[in-house]
Amino acid sequence: MYFNIEQQSSKSHWLSDINTANFEAFALSVFHYQYEKCLVYNEFVNALGIRPEEINSLQKIPFLPISFFKSHKVVSGLFDAAVTFESSGTTGMQSSKHFVKDTALYEDSFMIAFRQFYGEPEDYIFLCLLPSYLERGNSSLVYMADALIRKSNNADSGFYLNEWQQLADTLQRLKTSDKKIMLLGVTFALLDFADAFPMDISNVIVMETGGMKGRREEWTREQVHSFLKEKWHLQHIHSEYGMTELLSQAYSKGDGIFEAASTMQVFVRDENDPFDIKTSGTGCLNIIDLANLHSCSFIATDDIAKMKPNGSFEVMGRLDHSALRGCSLMVV
Repeated sequence: MYFNIEQQSSKSHWLSDINTANFEAFALSVFHYQYEKCLVYNEFVNALGIRPEEINSLQKIPFLPISFFKSHKVVSGLFDAAVTFESSGTTGMQSSKHFVKDTALYEDSFMIAFRQFYGEPEDYIFLCLLPSYLERGNSSLVYMADALIRKSNNADSGFYLNEWQQLADTLQRLKTSDKKIMLLGVTFALLDFADAFPMDISNVIVMETGGMKGRREEWTREQVHSFLKEKWHLQHIHSEYGMTELLSQAYSKGDGIFEAASTMQVFVRDENDPFDIKTSGTGCLNIIDLANLHSCSFIATDDIAKMKPNGSFEVMGRLDHSALRGCSLMVV
């Protein structure tokens, strides 16, 4: 069973039709659509010697190395981008760019994910500590956070750059609020803020989005979470897994165990054989993101993950150039 993707995508909120039962049919349909429409992906698949008509399961779909978002314009079809998201990157390194044709599709994707794991944004007050991302101005994370702030329709929701005292005062004042409070922050900023303002905010959902970006000494996830829990009297630290190259997210409600949104599925590939795709075990993380309709939905990331049979996963770290080997797939 295949879907007519152009017909499906013309429907409003079509991503909400995706579920466990029909995910593979959607993914295979998107594969054939992007093989035809995405020149970069078409050339990559052809260079591998893969016959598209033989792709009949998720594990057979070829995954494009994420580095192509740095070196190529990864788009399906011809269009003027409504917005171009760009990664922060490391000084002197080329950044990734994601050309987004339809911002409504992105908004549908992250709202589906948020509601799946946390419920309605209107039930929350969002306090967003995202200094490095705010300074860039073309961050997909800031776009998502801004939409959640607006959806909350609450005067206390907002962004914080360096206004730590104001943020601390707001957190203390909101202890008596009947709303759920979410403190969403880039990791280095949360650590700096917690160090400067230890307090009891056990009523708050603290969600880290990853990222030291050279601003602090690199810590393990366990170190980060332990530090934040101690400083703020918390039982769990939540995490968001997303990136410039993805329009969908995965979330963890504790212990760094992520679950993917309904618009995503994840796999691990063997580090010595990029075509050995597994649904459990440890390897390099491959992601299918069906919200990436107008770019590429099949991405071989540089993250190393441990995946459980139920589809949840734990990110163990990032590949460095000495460890790429099979995980790098091949560059066309």
